[in-house]
Amino acid sequence: MIQRIQTVYLLIATILTGSLFFLTMAEMADMKDFYELTWKGIYKIGPENTAQLVIPGLALSILTVAATAISFFIIFLYKKRLIQIRLCGLNMGLLLGLSGMIYYMGKSGAKELGASELSFNWPLVLPLVAMVLVYLALRAIGKDEALIRSMNRIR
Repeated sequence: MIQRIQTVYLLIATILTGSLFFLTMAEMADMKDFYELTWKGIYKIGPENTAQLVIPGLALSILTVAATAISFFIIFLYKKRLIQIRLCGLNMGLLLGLSGMIYYMGKSGAKELGASELSFNWPLVLPLVAMVLVYLALRAIGKDEALIRSMNRIR
């Protein structure tokens, strides 16, 4: 059923991971330059807020798009609960990898660019919160599946 609690959990997880498309995940600075880590990679912020891509983040882009799309896609598989459970497990792995990739891109990018300061912003925790929500959805889907199987045994 599309009106179940797991739908709410998955929709909130989709919104959280989708918000990463619009937020800056980390900021780096050295003596003269300022850099921002977004879902597309690391941008050098120039005068008059012009942005130039310095280090592309293809893996970060793929993980962000995949985690968001899978979270949204799982919602519409409400008739196939076992596939939903498997995709929730896959999505949890993607979200964990996304969080690790944000941290790795920030650290390695700051080192490569010679940035003396690196600060991660609050969007770093969004994939982890989404992962908790996907886990809660997984548990709710499992409860539904157990309920359906117990009803089949009674007949």
